[in-house]
Amino acid sequence: MASTIWVNKQALTQTQVHEAALHPLGEEAVRLRIESFSVTANNITYAVIGDQFGYWNFFPAEGDFGVVPMWGHAVVEESHCPDIAVGERVYGYLPMGTQLDVVPGKVSAGGFTDMAAHRQPMSPIYNQYSRLAADPEHEPAKEAERMLFGPLFKTGFLIEAMLRREGWFGSENLLITSASSKTAMGLASVAKDLSPSIKRIGLTSKGNVDFVLGTGLYDGVMAYDEVDALPETASVCVDFAGNSRLLRAIHERLVSHLKYSCLVGATHVDARGPNSAGASGGEMPGPKPVLFFAPDHAVATIQELGPKGFGEAVGRSWKSFLTAADGVVDIEIRAGLKAAETAFAETLQGRTDPQKGIIIQP
Repeated sequence: MASTIWVNKQALTQTQVHEAALHPLGEEAVRLRIESFSVTANNITYAVIGDQFGYWNFFPAEGDFGVVPMWGHAVVEESHCPDIAVGERVYGYLPMGTQLDVVPGKVSAGGFTDMAAHRQPMSPIYNQYSRLAADPEHEPAKEAERMLFGPLFKTGFLIEAMLRREGWFGSENLLITSASSKTAMGLASVAKDLSPSIKRIGLTSKGNVDFVLGTGLYDGVMAYDEVDALPETASVCVDFAGNSRLLRAIHERLVSHLKYSCLVGATHVDARGPNSAGASGGEMPGPKPVLFFAPDHAVATIQELGPKGFGEAVGRSWKSFLTAADGVVDIEIRAGLKAAETAFAETLQGRTDPQKGIIIQP
């Protein structure tokens, strides 16, 4: 039997464990047994904007339900592909469940692409799997950190690359909401290393101020209720919170001083409103917020640096971030899909401790 967490796409708090018999493995296919995955705010974003960007399409369910994608590790338990051996371990995009069948193509020593027909319309970034035996990013002692931070860190890396490519829109300050989130920390780390002249200001809830200060990744940290004290200096804002009232408050405080407004993710689901760019009524002053879609910017950055140069640049920044983030987050391992249901609900409702990183072993 294969077990999967199904989530109601219109009411994300409604979940169920769905069980189904395993079908005979298809020709050239490989069956992966999922060993572990992380649950982070990134997964909440996949669910919130799943219809808009096709995230529900990777691992189809039925009716009103969908399966939220996760990042994690799996082992090959059955293979009809001569290039992939039983017992081999991989890292990549997985369902919140126990098994996944893939059809490997473009196989190399370092990885393969799932060529399953239903996945081809989506970004190829999500269809690639790393073969751990020859994966330069794989560190056995840092598997949990890779699941927790890896995809989020790359999003932060790509945001910084885009802003630097645009000359930071002439800004001096980088404002980052939901500064305790893992993607925000990744962005702050990359900006600290590659754009040290830009002042990094983290915005967070009052209860998280000390934690964010303790990361050492920000030049300054402010609570959300201190937005009216933001310096009236040329700034770019990267909003990870998805809180329309907060974003409006930032726009109204800075107005023409705000040179670019970037929307990424949605950690404050209840505060998004029907349109996070203007849910409080009418257009906000300053620049119109622009939604950041990481796969598109990955293509642009890879074209700019070349595949080899891109990999090397990410690798350098990733190692720097691991050093900066060492000890910042405590790894909490939970067993079973019921634990995954609970972790998803906690993260959705904003009840997770930013100092804890949740790993599920289904």
